[in-house]
Amino acid sequence: MSQVEKKVGLLRRSSSSKKPLKEKVVLMYDEIFYRYWYMNHAVNGPLPLQVNLEYLESKLESVDGEEVQRIQDNINSLFHHCVQALGEEHQIKVVNALQTLCALFRGVHQKNKSSSGFDIINMLMGFDKAELRMKDLMESLDSLLCGDGSESLKSLCLKLLLCLVTVTDNISQNTILEYVMINSIFEAILQILSDVSSRGQHGYDAVVLLALLVNYRKYESVNPYIVKLSIVDDEPTLDGMGMVVHHALTEYSRQYKAKEEENQGGFFSTLTTMVGNMFIADADEKLSVQTNEAILLALYEAVHLNRNFITVLAQSHPEIDMGVTSISPSPTTPTTPLGTSPPSLDAMNNQEQLTLDPNLQTSNLLITFLKYASIVMQDTKEEHRLNSARLCLIILTCIAEDQYADSFLHDDNMNFRVNLHKMPMRHRKKGVDKNIPCRPLVCAVLDLMVEFIVTHMMKEFPMDLYMRCVQIIHKLICYQKKCRIRLHYTWRELWSALINLLKFLLSNETTLLAKHNIFHLALLVVNLFNMFITYGDTFLPTSNSYDELYYEVVRMHQVFDNLYCMVLRVSTNTGQWKEPASKVTHSLVNVRAIINHFNPKIESYAAVNHISQLSEEQVRSISLNVRRNVSLSTMSQDLLLKEFSTIS
Repeated sequence: MSQVEKKVGLLRRSSSSKKPLKEKVVLMYDEIFYRYWYMNHAVNGPLPLQVNLEYLESKLESVDGEEVQRIQDNINSLFHHCVQALGEEHQIKVVNALQTLCALFRGVHQKNKSSSGFDIINMLMGFDKAELRMKDLMESLDSLLCGDGSESLKSLCLKLLLCLVTVTDNISQNTILEYVMINSIFEAILQILSDVSSRGQHGYDAVVLLALLVNYRKYESVNPYIVKLSIVDDEPTLDGMGMVVHHALTEYSRQYKAKEEENQGGFFSTLTTMVGNMFIADADEKLSVQTNEAILLALYEAVHLNRNFITVLAQSHPEIDMGVTSISPSPTTPTTPLGTSPPSLDAMNNQEQLTLDPNLQTSNLLITFLKYASIVMQDTKEEHRLNSARLCLIILTCIAEDQYADSFLHDDNMNFRVNLHKMPMRHRKKGVDKNIPCRPLVCAVLDLMVEFIVTHMMKEFPMDLYMRCVQIIHKLICYQKKCRIRLHYTWRELWSALINLLKFLLSNETTLLAKHNIFHLALLVVNLFNMFITYGDTFLPTSNSYDELYYEVVRMHQVFDNLYCMVLRVSTNTGQWKEPASKVTHSLVNVRAIINHFNPKIESYAAVNHISQLSEEQVRSISLNVRRNVSLSTMSQDLLLKEFSTIS
């Protein structure tokens, strides 16, 4: 007896002289893999569609290439009967048909990974009849999703569609999806998202399915799902999509917080404290929660494609305290990664059931996303976490580029307390700051960017993430300059982080230049300082902010001096970095003018008063007296205008 038969096909043991009995459906599967089954059964009406998925997939996996060709007609017929059974009145037959179709899609693709999409289509349903079969299948699935059938049946339909979409590693190589493009189920997905009850049951699967379909050959051909998603303006549908994303991200944060609390206290925590957090990296690994790229992808597509969705980001609702609110997690199998399971129905409908408390802190989707991003952006050592952090920054870039999003980010009437998670470091304690004041949301975005800049200066330098991070800051400051918004923010923390970043680039010049163009990043950072120096009077809150800026530049003048020497050296030699280095040289005009103007004044003051080291107050006093005399280079201003014209 084969191992497969021992595992799933045996009903009872008998004497050694008798063959073991098998389920009827297992016998049918065995006959399907016999060459002449199609000739004997094709005209005998519908099959008895019971299901044994494990056995069917095992049989498909066990056949070799020549056998696959011999039984192709049998598989085509089984596929056809399954599609026909979707129109049956008895739900058990429909359920069995859906499960069998799922096994066929998975099994045939797994067996024929190296085959072309056309060969797989031919194997499943016959190429000459594929268009008709897929049309019937998609129409049946659409009717089941939009009908009044059971919720479990609708869930199976979505699982089948997700199975169909994800059978290949690269979705754009899944040729069967051409038929899903022709026979759209977009309206069925929107109907699920717009209805509160359906959204609670199936919203997660519907949103993930939509995100995947949108990415099918999105840059190669016209994808109807992209076109339709971009013009959706139905408020309940957009709100429903936002609610699904919000609760999925909230569930992730809840799991992270629960895991964090499990690791607090006890012997391990005490030991790490005693030795000065020597094993902090190991502790951080224990707090790792599997990221959810699928829901991030859905959020990106919604923000990127549909401008109406931007309003959903700002819609306020009562914030759920994850530490005290009981949310029953949906059951997951032991193989389900933590953080990727969809939120439960109770969690999805929790917003409608909350009683409004005047003292309750309000939240919105953007705040939830920022908290999520503050967790996943802590650890970028593994590739999937690096990709997740990159996707978070791409989403923030889309938000920073949208005029309406910028308006509510900077709105003084929309103040929130956003508790971002911070990476554990030796010079500070891990934990969320409980004393954060209510501020415009742009402050939280800037805090997140500063936090990333400070905490990721490491050997495996994530250059592209730093580029995106600094560019997000650029876009926000350009908006403040354009609209003359004087944001009350601790700009000094940003300036200090940027200077330390330049210092890191200088200290690791040789190592980083072997992999990255560090001059591009240095140029962005220096141009940020040029923005503050040249246009700070339009968006810095007070003149005291200017004093702090000049103090930081003068205090850390050695970093800028070293940067100038480095880029001057590279730009005067022949090589691939000559041109980018020369751009940094020109961009340093303003900063060097300030340093060259103030340093002699400070040194003279110290010599006259016999002071070896001036205090911050003394330096700022000198700065205040002579700041207006600083002459900025016209050439540097022209460079700035050219640099930021595209961003503004």
